[in-house]
Amino acid sequence: MKYARLTKEQFEEMHEEFINFLATQSITADEWEKIKTEKPDVAEEEMDIFSDLIWEGVLNKVEYLEHFSPNQIFLFNITAATINLIAVKVENEALDITTREGYSWLQNNLLDDSVNIYTSTKAISDDRNKDIFALIKQGANITKGELYRYFQEVVQG
Repeated sequence: MKYARLTKEQFEEMHEEFINFLATQSITADEWEKIKTEKPDVAEEEMDIFSDLIWEGVLNKVEYLEHFSPNQIFLFNITAATINLIAVKVENEALDITTREGYSWLQNNLLDDSVNIYTSTKAISDDRNKDIFALIKQGANITKGELYRYFQEVVQG
């Protein structure tokens, strides 16, 4: 398995897609029930293959990721060749930018001495999707990139 197995909830949401996936392998509903009972390892393998296919499809489309922690924001823009990072670090332990109040403070105090903004660019490895998945496993969320583009303007300002 290349990524991670979908959760029970994700499998339930993708019930139709999973049925179609099994059908492409000529596995009927009755046969699937039999496989789950008599060959649980084969059932697990089918679920893993399906999970990887879904992850591949999702990861292929990712352009932006965000990761928030109490005093840092990591904003990623993923291109075909690079991962571009804008990192915002607040050097004030009393603030927690994951809260509404802390984030509001940050919005109003971007030029404060305690706010540092860094940028970095790193080449994508041979496996772009694995690079993205590693960031997601560390807590990053897929976004549309509004915050990245906002801070890109601030940095270039």
